[in-house]
Amino acid sequence: MAKQLKNVYTKSYINKLALKIKKYYKKFNKKSFINSIFDNSWEELELKQRMRHIAINLNKYLPFSYEKQLEILEPVSRDFSSFDAMFFQDFVEVFGLDDFENSMKALKIFTIDSSSEFAIRQFILKYENKTMDQMQDWTKSESEDLRRLSSEGCRPRLPWAISLPRFKENPIKVLGIIESLKNDESFYVRKSVANNLNDISKDNPYIVKQFVKNNLGKTKELDWICKHASRTLLKKGDKQILELFNFNKSSHIKLKDFQYNSIVKVNESLNFSFELISKENIGNVRVEYAIDYLKSNKTHNKKVFMISQNEIKSFSKKFVKKQSFRDMSTRKHYLGKHFISILINGDEIIKKEFLLDDTSN
Repeated sequence: MAKQLKNVYTKSYINKLALKIKKYYKKFNKKSFINSIFDNSWEELELKQRMRHIAINLNKYLPFSYEKQLEILEPVSRDFSSFDAMFFQDFVEVFGLDDFENSMKALKIFTIDSSSEFAIRQFILKYENKTMDQMQDWTKSESEDLRRLSSEGCRPRLPWAISLPRFKENPIKVLGIIESLKNDESFYVRKSVANNLNDISKDNPYIVKQFVKNNLGKTKELDWICKHASRTLLKKGDKQILELFNFNKSSHIKLKDFQYNSIVKVNESLNFSFELISKENIGNVRVEYAIDYLKSNKTHNKKVFMISQNEIKSFSKKFVKKQSFRDMSTRKHYLGKHFISILINGDEIIKKEFLLDDTSN
């Protein structure tokens, strides 16, 4: 994904950036700046490396104090948005760490229609109390982008970002942000709250279980947060969290007519189907399947995938699914014995072996 996203920085894009800067700094060397961006290293750089490369060259071609640089970049940033504009935030992360006040003002501006979730983390690491106090203030902002930053920026395990070890150990300060935002009117914000809680569940599962106990059943919005926040625990088959969501009864459910491909070719799909039956309504049920992937060292790595998670008001339900075995840059498949299993409310009901074979055979 990043290999495709990095190509957003075309010559046209950088030319637009240079023109906007020149509007606020008449002596800006537009041609030299553009050439410095597309140097001999450019093609080898990935997305975040390209952001950093742009930030470093902005600093080079704006020969002023940090505060003066921001006076130019802040109005320029209004013409750029989304993830590709995050080199502005990266500029703050690299060059503004010793100027807390001006950097907070800049990140507040840069996060609108974009996000400062990566840059803010360096300030949390250096100025934990001051930054978290600032983020708590932002939870009351009229801007959903700024409110979301309050939650997203302090996630203990934010993907693509440095982790926050102190919050992985004890997320008490993060919980203050979560409590302020859990009833936010914006789904964009509430989704970040749920993702933050899901991060917390990986190191402190009891905290998320307590959150679910305290909030489940109050509103449909909080119900969604609780379930999305619990997805890692649900996938692990945690009995306490399954019980909280009433996914704790499966003895009345039987699995019938399990069909699957015993041999699968690389770059093709494993097809499988089965039926759930019961002498009464099946009821609240979480249906998953797991693949035990063969690894290069001949051990197996289990991955769990969702099929269905709702109430079934009938005595039977059939499922037909398939799982791709196409090799990708993020996953290579190894020939040999794999396993597929079906899980009902966290319990493994059936497990079968299948062979992954070469397409040339």
